[in-house]
Amino acid sequence: MSELLKLENQLCHRFYTLSNAFTRAYRPLLKALDITYPQYVTLMALWETDHITIAELLERTAIDGGAMSLILKKLEDKGFLMVTKDETDKRVKRVQLTKMGKKKNHSRKKYRRKCCANSKV
Repeated sequence: MSELLKLENQLCHRFYTLSNAFTRAYRPLLKALDITYPQYVTLMALWETDHITIAELLERTAIDGGAMSLILKKLEDKGFLMVTKDETDKRVKRVQLTKMGKKKNHSRKKYRRKCCANSKV
């Protein structure tokens, strides 16, 4: 067998392993917030820049449009954010954090410091 074809030499397997390590590192934080990792990515983008269009959110997160619709619906149902029509162009929808969504950012910061201190990632 060629050395290049061995599992240990496959770059895709190394990325897979790294992805699993990050998932394990984030699991306690995500559980505490009661969200999934894609929902967390969406919230991180909003914590950086609130009240942005869905198009801007898609660009910032690189999440598929269909998946984003489900993510926004679930986060809205949980009270993290609101999706509203733009005041100047009703065809455009904007995403805005609620008070609870903003408050969770502060909780995340405290939890993340604690989580990272114990993490090997």
